[in-house]
Amino acid sequence: MLVLNLPVFNVKIKEKGGKRMIYDQLRRKYVALTPEEWVRQHFINYLISEKRYPAGLLGNEVTLRQNETSRRCDTIVYNRFLTPLMILEYKSPDVLIKRAVFDQICRYNASLRVRYLTVSNGILHFCCRIDYETQSYSFLKSIPDYDELE
Repeated sequence: MLVLNLPVFNVKIKEKGGKRMIYDQLRRKYVALTPEEWVRQHFINYLISEKRYPAGLLGNEVTLRQNETSRRCDTIVYNRFLTPLMILEYKSPDVLIKRAVFDQICRYNASLRVRYLTVSNGILHFCCRIDYETQSYSFLKSIPDYDELE
């Protein structure tokens, strides 16, 4: 798989039925190894090992109900009261991060109203903080540590 702009770690990969699988420590199971999943697992490792995000307060593939539609967020970060703080969206390393990606994550946020939106293709990472009082947002220079989230 591709080298990413994220820390290298001991990835657990196996073959099942002729397909490569990668271990997801949050879901505690092996899942199909796609380029997007490769990014997700590296980013999750980065959040836990470098940014001190508690693994128990991260959720992968979280289903949201919006009107009559079900949508799945790649990852949601929660506070200690299980209130969502951040939505993360991952793309394959060959996917350019454009406005459409942010439009997608903003649709997810319509019901959650988190303070942080993060998008990564494993090479480039973008995080913005939303200020609901002024109805504005600002891009951050880096992904905040867990204890910096409000």
